[in-house]
Amino acid sequence: MTILKNHTKEKLAAGGLALGIGLRQARHVDIATIAKTCGYDWLFVDMEHSSLDLDTASQICMAGLHAGVTPFVRVPGPQHFHASRILDTGAMGIIVPHVESVAEARQAVDNCKYPPIGHRSYGGTVPQVSFTALGNVKHQEVVNEQTMVVVMVESPKAVDDIDAIAAVEGIDVLLIGTNDLSNEMGVPGDYTHPKIVHAYDAVCGAAKKHGITAAMGGIYDEELVKQYVAKGIRMILGGSDLSFLMKAASDRSKFLRTLE
Repeated sequence: MTILKNHTKEKLAAGGLALGIGLRQARHVDIATIAKTCGYDWLFVDMEHSSLDLDTASQICMAGLHAGVTPFVRVPGPQHFHASRILDTGAMGIIVPHVESVAEARQAVDNCKYPPIGHRSYGGTVPQVSFTALGNVKHQEVVNEQTMVVVMVESPKAVDDIDAIAAVEGIDVLLIGTNDLSNEMGVPGDYTHPKIVHAYDAVCGAAKKHGITAAMGGIYDEELVKQYVAKGIRMILGGSDLSFLMKAASDRSKFLRTLE
């Protein structure tokens, strides 16, 4: 029996930083090994803001399992089937956008975790245990242990209720979506505004209090990243395939144009 370990969960438990890469353009399983070779720990497979379908996302997740880079999927909504279908086909973590309340956080756990923690439906063996027939009880115990539930903090309401959200059993990560959060706070793109700083303090404080992980996305300025890591951020979305491709391609074209 081969149980595939959640590399990101182990790295966080050891006190390390877990680095992720967002996937919006990638459609081939090669991206998992590429991400691993480039030093990333987890994939942010984005099904909210891309045309990625379930089958392609599942194949990328499968590749991530065997490359040793943890596949997380940002689902497009809170409905249970968005989480259960991709969990049954390779994801080790679900990222739920726009969570604003304890009830929504509990629903996320219910969708992603088997009883007694949640109410995920048991559909048989899964890739995360190499399709081994463990029996219902052992299967659910093992898969629950390896599966992470990430809720995104993207509004003032979520920040106001963050301590109660963080206390929900089964939540593993609070991920600040800084772009949407700054928009909702009326300070779009101002990542040093006191409202944003307060939000980071609140999320990091709640995560520390409840023994879970604080994460961030949307901030790529190196000095600002350092400041927020110092506050307690341990899981970082480092950028996306689109942004990396455009930066590298733009830099090369600028150089080549100097030769005209």
